[in-house]
Amino acid sequence: MNACAEYKRWLENVDDDALLKEMQNLSDTEIDDRFGAYLAFGTGGLRGVLGAGTNRMNKYVVRRASLGIAHTIENKQAGVVIGHDSRICSREFAVEAALVYAAAGVKVYLFDALRPTPMVSFAIRYLHAAAGVVITASHNPKEYNGYKAYGADGGQLPPEAADRALAAMEGIDPFAVPVLSEAQAREAGLLVTLGEDIDKPYIEHVLSLRPSTRGLCRDLRIVYTPLHGSGNKPVRRALKEAGFTNVFVVKEQELPDGNFPTVRTPNPEDPNAFACAIRLGDETGADLLVATDPDCDRVGVMARRNGKWQALTGNQVGCLLLEYLLNAKTPKPGAYAVKTIVTTRMADAIGKAHGIDVYNVLTGFKFIGETIQKKLDEGNDGFVLGFEESYGYLTGGYVRDKDAVIASTLICEMAAQYKSEGKTLADALEALFQKYGYYKEGTINVMMKGADGLRLRNEKMNSLRANAPAAIGGLRVENVVDYKNGARGLPPSNVLLYEMEDGAWLCVRPSGTEPKLKLYFGVRGSTAEEAQALADGMMQDAQKIMGE
Repeated sequence: MNACAEYKRWLENVDDDALLKEMQNLSDTEIDDRFGAYLAFGTGGLRGVLGAGTNRMNKYVVRRASLGIAHTIENKQAGVVIGHDSRICSREFAVEAALVYAAAGVKVYLFDALRPTPMVSFAIRYLHAAAGVVITASHNPKEYNGYKAYGADGGQLPPEAADRALAAMEGIDPFAVPVLSEAQAREAGLLVTLGEDIDKPYIEHVLSLRPSTRGLCRDLRIVYTPLHGSGNKPVRRALKEAGFTNVFVVKEQELPDGNFPTVRTPNPEDPNAFACAIRLGDETGADLLVATDPDCDRVGVMARRNGKWQALTGNQVGCLLLEYLLNAKTPKPGAYAVKTIVTTRMADAIGKAHGIDVYNVLTGFKFIGETIQKKLDEGNDGFVLGFEESYGYLTGGYVRDKDAVIASTLICEMAAQYKSEGKTLADALEALFQKYGYYKEGTINVMMKGADGLRLRNEKMNSLRANAPAAIGGLRVENVVDYKNGARGLPPSNVLLYEMEDGAWLCVRPSGTEPKLKLYFGVRGSTAEEAQALADGMMQDAQKIMGE
């Protein structure tokens, strides 16, 4: 793409004053960055910084993506479900997408206001729709927004479907996309509003997934924060209908606000996002702090340990949930759990102890959803839990994406169970470590921004392939798994996995949504101190390998 020519074309065709003003007096470097290519459309859809340009999130890019996907929908009357979170321009982009689909003859089910991402997945299946869209950038900083695309199974588009959508977009001029008015779309019966007609069955589904409701401490004191996002109403409703009477909401973060004024980034993986919740937790004598991200598909947790707040990682919460669910209810024949290859190996140990299979899939919850469907096609409905280290969890299997409403409810149920035994979730985690070993995981993000970012990421991956380290963190590398051409029954992916002695591992992959390489590692020790020392060694060597 000729960046300068495209820049001039945008100046001549854009009808948005704010975008036009933004395009004035751009440097050559900015023009290349903004207009040198379109935002990459992958299995997660689109994600980028808000602003003018083909490589930014704006209504023209949204229109182009919507028309491309509309061309791939065969049963147009089955329709597309569209939802959005609280981010800047999310509602506007959702409406833009809806009116493009309608102009293409596709029936649209548009939520009346913001909703969690997993509710779109639920609605696709509940309404037997052909596709779905969520306008969100998950837990990214406020400057970002995105466009998540879903298939008829309620899961994010797999690679083949994403490729078909991308091929359909190739010849689309974003300034020539047909768009109906909202009145025209409704008059033609192509625009339907969703509200309580989906909320009610969805909450009923969430509550049906509790393994036991008997003998639990309903006086569990919970502090909840939606971090200015879409979880506020559904999470509170689910907890209320589950019988929890002491739920305290962080007022400063209760209402939707795409500027996320109280946090550096609205990410429950970041303990700093809990600052307001910690203050309220101390004031109210809470047992548990729960935070969901803007589109409410991820949830973070803090629990008390010796009077202090302890942040639990995504790996730790996933293992706590897996042990809880397997102990609460006898597993079905063929019972299984699913996790990603960058998620803790403690889950494998828990599965082995309980006699169930634990499947490992590529990073991305869509692959967990695909496994659920594959097993159902084989006649196996024994799905127990799917989770990933990045704070995403799912049980039940009807929703096909990580679900923080389901997870928040289950986490509170689990905490209530342990409270009835005189324990906190932190106490329960320590018991897990004593039973299975002290597992410790970590991540390293290596940012590679700018026009050379993609080239640098590829060069680093090629270098690692050509020069595998003999040891990492003092542990001998015993095996290198390269998923580039597929490995261990998984599809091709640009991922390297180093397996070391004593069950340690390190995995490297480019991020699918941000300009960076991501490194994940895990170790196991016989004590917390030993595990920490091993993790420190892995962290130091991994940073050296990456040139940090």
